Amino acid sequence: MNAHKSDAYTISPELPAMFDGVKLAAVATVLYIIVRCLNLKSPTAPPDLTYQDTALNRFLLKSCSQLTKEYIPPLLWGKSGHLQTALYGKLGRVSSPNPSGIRKYLPMQDGATATFDLFEPLGDHRTGDDITMVICPGIGNHSEKQYIRTFVDYAQKDGYRCAVLNHLGALPNIELTSPRMFTYGCTWEFAAMVGYIKRTYPQTQLIVVGFSLGGNIVCKFLGENRTNQERVLCCVSVCQGYSALRAQETFLQWDQFRRFYNFLMADNMKKIILSHRHSLFGGNSVKMIDTDLSRLYTATSLMQIDDNIMRKFHGHSSLKEYYEKESCVHFIHNVHVPLLLVNAADDPLVHDSLLTIPRTLAAKKPNVIFALTLHGGHLGFFEGAVLFPQPLTWMDKVIVGYANTICQWEKQKPPCQSEQEHLFFFF
Repeated sequence: MNAHKSDAYTISPELPAMFDGVKLAAVATVLYIIVRCLNLKSPTAPPDLTYQDTALNRFLLKSCSQLTKEYIPPLLWGKSGHLQTALYGKLGRVSSPNPSGIRKYLPMQDGATATFDLFEPLGDHRTGDDITMVICPGIGNHSEKQYIRTFVDYAQKDGYRCAVLNHLGALPNIELTSPRMFTYGCTWEFAAMVGYIKRTYPQTQLIVVGFSLGGNIVCKFLGENRTNQERVLCCVSVCQGYSALRAQETFLQWDQFRRFYNFLMADNMKKIILSHRHSLFGGNSVKMIDTDLSRLYTATSLMQIDDNIMRKFHGHSSLKEYYEKESCVHFIHNVHVPLLLVNAADDPLVHDSLLTIPRTLAAKKPNVIFALTLHGGHLGFFEGAVLFPQPLTWMDKVIVGYANTICQWEKQKPPCQSEQEHLFFFF
């Protein structure tokens, strides 16, 4: 009996130690998962740049510090492309300002009504010139989105007039006036806005800016016709995918949860389309309405919506034709004004294989710089010390910094050099 008690006393003190070991292992596992998911061990670095060695590019890299300095995201979560993307998608920006603009309405030839918001500069531009930023937001976005408002406010304070396109059908309080809404690469509304700005401000020069889908539209617009590049000083495209056809397969993969993002974006597109169902389907037969809407309700990807609804707005016979004709990859090589293409390596929406397009373009064309950051997600690029992000992002600063440098270059170079470069670009 005494021996049995002695054994019990010998064994029981070991049990708490065993449980402590399990707890330590669990804590270590959780910490390992957190470190891996948040990419805490990932380094910070300046953007990886692809460009040709030209006088303009040397001047840009010397004067625009954002392109050569480290981009440092918030320490605890900023190295996760998913969290950057999620914060952008949910909040847009923190402490967003509310710039005051005037909404303009432009009737289109097919009965549609394009709208854009016009924001006057809050001071003189540093060059003394009249400069207007013409801005095309991301998919289903408009001038009231917080990331657009933050950028516009920053650009206004630096002396830029801003014109922001509202994608056709994106504003919830503006009814469609024809059975058509925005598509992946339709440039009609953007062209109408640019035309209005050129007519109304005959002395102004343009900085063209596109975010995500807007980047595809502005690069396609500039490359469609060389006259579209007149009075354009430069173009900046952020986080676009360049080729919808090449992206199609990658957007159905679960790698980087891309399929999940596809589902969320498709759900948002469904809401926009259904909010305009009477304008879009009212003129068709009941059978057509039932067929289109039933396919729309069951769609779980952007491709299904594009195939059943979006491609039909412009009469494309197939999804492949729609993606081919609306992607800027077939037009961007015709852009001869200075062009900055920005992407993030951890963008969960843009597959790495698509980045060969801007990288190859920048290696071949002297007017192109391709900047690839390690972090930033999709339209995130938040900056901050540890936890809380700053209102302004690296993206905001790099666009305005690049634009300022281009304006400075144009101001200081001899007129004969400007004339020679213009001839070189277009001929």
